Amino acid sequence: MKSITVLLADDHAIVRQGLRALLEIEGGFEVVGEAANGLQAVELALKLRPAVVVMDLAMPQLNGVEATRRIFQQLVPPPKVLILSAHSDHAYVEQVATLGAADQVGYLVKQTSAHLLANAIREIYKGNAVYSSAIAKHLCDHRQNAPTPAGRFSRAGRARKVEEHLTTREREVLQLVAEGRANKEVAADLGISIKTVEKHRQSVMHKLDVHSTAGLTRYAIAAGIIESSVQCTILE
Repeated sequence: MKSITVLLADDHAIVRQGLRALLEIEGGFEVVGEAANGLQAVELALKLRPAVVVMDLAMPQLNGVEATRRIFQQLVPPPKVLILSAHSDHAYVEQVATLGAADQVGYLVKQTSAHLLANAIREIYKGNAVYSSAIAKHLCDHRQNAPTPAGRFSRAGRARKVEEHLTTREREVLQLVAEGRANKEVAADLGISIKTVEKHRQSVMHKLDVHSTAGLTRYAIAAGIIESSVQCTILE
């Protein structure tokens, strides 16, 4: 039987090593690459074309949601993506729910056992929906309680609604700025000029009605774009 090719994307080397070891023990899988951040995940997905990408959500430079979105935009047919995250709250679930159909994107919490993880990869590879029980409940609640145009939105819901108006490049700049990177570093990471970074940064601030770097960081945390631990101290 042909092995399922897998790309592992997580910013912690020990997690990637553990996942690789688990899949080798299970058998039937071939780990074709490892990515330490979202940008590497996109690059390796385009280069290696794995059948399944096991993707962490909270990664530097480009988070798992944006990395997945870019992979889906650039690869035809796209790989299946199995989100494996420590987070199961609504802000993260709502982001993943916007990425694609249930047979394209699965979502497991990291507490999942090795055997269940292996089965999840097999199932999503076959085109079946895969979610941890807590995630499935969140998705069900999210769909049942989806606000009408005249309804009220939660803080995270408002954040996601506004963020939908940002371009892909603006979301990338938002994450990097919220992670505390200077314009020069953002420019180097994205391969664009400092002037272009400044232009995107101003556009993001205007669209979000945010007027400081601290405000952008708070927004990114509230929307689940970065973890609060990425930048612990916020100074005005």
